Amino acid sequence: QVQLVESGGDLVQAGGSLRLSCAASGRTISSYHMGWFRQAPGKEREFVAVISWNEYRTYYADSVKGRFTISRDNAKNTVDLQMTSLKPEDTAVYYCAAGSWSTSVQHFGSWGQGTQVTVSS
Repeated sequence: QVQLVESGGDLVQAGGSLRLSCAASGRTISSYHMGWFRQAPGKEREFVAVISWNEYRTYYADSVKGRFTISRDNAKNTVDLQMTSLKPEDTAVYYCAAGSWSTSVQHFGSWGQGTQVTVSS
């Protein structure tokens, strides 16, 4: 199983940008589709973005489309999430996950510990 560690979370003002990174170890991520999810206090974990194993396909939640960009580097075993035009409602713990081509939490078997993103108004 692949181990995942997220980084890059921070406190940022509305309208600002952040870049989250996910570093994998234990095995290569090249055979996995990789996703980002987030969980706000009192809410369920929700899908943010997914990228195919060969980076040819990406898919985004409507709430982040046009503002967030997911990317991956299989050679470095990393996955990034570039976030721009951040809004207070983007505040959450962000998780990196490895699994299937899906928007469902249940289809991802490996998860990181999460990184906190806080957007102030």
